Parts: sequence; C-alpha cells; structure tokens
Amino acid sequence: MIMATLKHPSVFVTLVALLVVALFVAPTSSTSRKTLKHHPCPTNGFRVMLRHVDSGKNLTKLERVQHGIKRGKSRLQRLNAMVLAASTTPNSDELEAPIHAGNGEYLMELAIGTPPVSYPAVLDTGSDLIWTQCRPCTRCYKQPTPIFDPKKSSSFSKVSCGSSLCSALPSSTCSDGCEYVYSYGDYSVTQGVLGTETFTFGKSKKKVSVDNIGFGCGEDNEGDGFEQASGLVGLGRGPLSLVSQLNEPRFSYCLTSIDDTKKSVLLLGSSEKVKDATEGVTTPLLKNPLQPSFYYLSLEGISVGDTRLAIEKSTFEVGNDGSGGAIIDSGTTITYLEQKAFDELKKEFISQTKLPVDKTSSTGLDLCFSLPSDATEVEIPKLIFHFTGGDLELPAENYMIGDSSLGVACLAMGAASGMSIFGNVQQQNILVNHDLQKDTISFIPTSCDKL
Repeated sequence: MIMATLKHPSVFVTLVALLVVALFVAPTSSTSRKTLKHHPCPTNGFRVMLRHVDSGKNLTKLERVQHGIKRGKSRLQRLNAMVLAASTTPNSDELEAPIHAGNGEYLMELAIGTPPVSYPAVLDTGSDLIWTQCRPCTRCYKQPTPIFDPKKSSSFSKVSCGSSLCSALPSSTCSDGCEYVYSYGDYSVTQGVLGTETFTFGKSKKKVSVDNIGFGCGEDNEGDGFEQASGLVGLGRGPLSLVSQLNEPRFSYCLTSIDDTKKSVLLLGSSEKVKDATEGVTTPLLKNPLQPSFYYLSLEGISVGDTRLAIEKSTFEVGNDGSGGAIIDSGTTITYLEQKAFDELKKEFISQTKLPVDKTSSTGLDLCFSLPSDATEVEIPKLIFHFTGGDLELPAENYMIGDSSLGVACLAMGAASGMSIFGNVQQQNILVNHDLQKDTISFIPTSCDKL
C-alpha cells in the first residue's frame, strides 16, 4: 500500500491506492454550467443485481478494459455497420429489418418458468428481445446453466401469430405458433418460437415474479459473445423489451467501477422509487426512426480543461438518413467518438497533459502517456460532456486509466464511424435514470456500491 498525493490547482488530496492496480490521476481545470452532487438513491423495491463479465478474475483495471474492448469489437462493428447501411439505402421503404447490438458486459440473474429455473442473462440496452436457449435445441452454444425445457414449466405458453408481440418482431413466420429470427448484425442470431412465461427477479424475500412476459425460446442460436450467459434481456426502446413489457415509465442502473468487487444494480418496476433528478444533469432523449431501439443523447459538444473542442454540432445530431448521433450503451466498454471529434479530443489531451506520449506499449487504446517511474501524483485536464440541459463533468477514473506495471496512463476512449457511443466506463458511479414518459435521461453522481 502507498500514500499517493494528488495535486489539484487549489487543493491537495490524499488517497490510499493499490499501486499494482492503478495509479490515480487528478483533473486540473474545468468549465461547467452545473455542479454535480451525490444524490440520495432508492434503497428498496424491484431491483436486480448486476455483475461484470470479468468479475472475480485477477485482472488490473486496464486489463479489464482491454478485455472489454476485445469482446466489444464485433459489437462496435455491428453498430457502425447498421448505421452506415441505413445511410446508404436510397429508399427507406427498402430497409431490411433492424439489426441489433447483441452481447454485452453486464450479466443479470433471473429465473424463468414454474417452478423457476435460474440463469444468467446479458443485459443489453441496444436491443429489445428477451430470449434464452430452449429444448429441443437443434443448434445451441455451450452455456453456464442447463438449457431451459418449456415442457417442464406449467406457465409456458406459445404466442399466437395474431398477437401484438408477434407483430412487433422484425422478422417472423407462422407455423406452430409465432416463429422468429432475430439477427445481431454478423452471423450472430437466435431463432425459435415466441412464448410467454413467468419471470422472477431478485432473491430471497425481495423476489418479484411477473407473468406473461414475451420472450424468445431459442432453438437455433449461434454467434460470438453469448457464451458467458444463457440468454439476453433487451432493455431497448422497442415493444419487445423488458422495460416496455413491464409498462414502466422509468428504469435506472448504477454501475460500480469496472475493478470493484461489489455488484452493480438495475432498478425496475413501480415499487422502486426512482425519483426525479433534482441534482445532476437531465437531458432529452432523441429518437432515430431507422434505429428505434437505441437511446440517443442530446450531446452538443465536449471540453478538455477550459477548451471547448472545435467539433461541428451536427457531428452528434441524427441525420435524415439515420446516420450520426450519439447513443448511450451499457454493452460497450469505452466511449467512441466519430473520427474527427476523437482527433480533436486526442490533440487537446496531448496539448494539455504534461507527460510524453507513449508509443511503445500495446494497450489497445489510442492514446497513452508515459508515467515517470517515481510518480505519485499526475495532473490531467478535466473532461466535460456538454448536453442540452447541463454539463456532465466526469471523475478522472472514468476516462484516464493508469497502470504502474506498464508505466502508462491511458485515455479510455476511441474513434468510430457512423455514430458516437457513450460507453460504460464513462458511466461508472453515476445513476443513469431513463424517464421514458418524458423522454429524458439523467446522470446523477452516486456511490453505486452503497445502493
């Protein structure tokens, strides 16, 4: 253990740090229209605990980010491909069924059927369908729990072809009930029969069971990134998602630090008192008719320290062809900005950070700085996201990751094409509250491990 003194222009802060895990960094200067304070959060009600896919592994914070970037490559390619495909389609009437993001970084425990059978599922804000692998399985991947057998559940029922759930599917056929095919952009796909079941959330005395939830009973499933779970729970904006089926106007999640041993939390249901954000930043959610599942942010610009980056406002706006815009995504590890915007960000960080740029380490991140071998304090500029309605100033650990064994501090952001993505590292220890009735999203600084 060491005592690391972190320098700030007006104050000195002392923290206890594990040097082998990370070297803490302190921001230097800021511009902000709104000061964010910790907000009291609900402590009871309908909640589901979340765990990171790398939970329990002996990894440094940087290694966890590297694993997430590697896992997320196919997801990023899917997101970019679907937006670019939409923008190059000359006639919107000729568009194929929307493609969805798939896999993710956080798992939720839930149970299906009567009697309930527990299984872990990927939490995904970038898609809608809830599904799990089912018997009889013609082609299924290896999953961590036994495959669900609907014949052993007294509450399972097939969905009829004329139901509203069946008509909400992007692709379906009618044979022995409503049969679906749900694609995730590359060769990843789940197909099977749409059914309804009783789903149980939570544990012990706080269990909540909900009947007649529509889900995909997948009998033919393949693709990359699903093996860590036995299915997926979509939290997107479409009618098939869990949020839409619960008919709840709000949901929130709070993600602990990626290297924290404590679990994150998802807050759902009318019994969970997710209050209006009286502190923090609240900004409108935008919609993209060509990608209706995604939560688009009203991002206007970005500042590094006191410098507002020279990024055209249209960069973060959704184009008439469906391209552009910025989404928030729980399943993408780091934030990706459109290439020109990232170039401006990178240039400004290099200009303001008084450290040499590291050009030798293979970290998988676009920008790293070399740390002095005897460094116990490092100054970095603040990072502010300007949203319609207020400014979100991120804690240093949400965008700069130090690793003493490599002697580097790396910016946890990258470049993308098609659209920008606000990733989960940037969302750590922030209560992210979606108000679907008001079409707003709030960012409330919170100690997520204390919820």
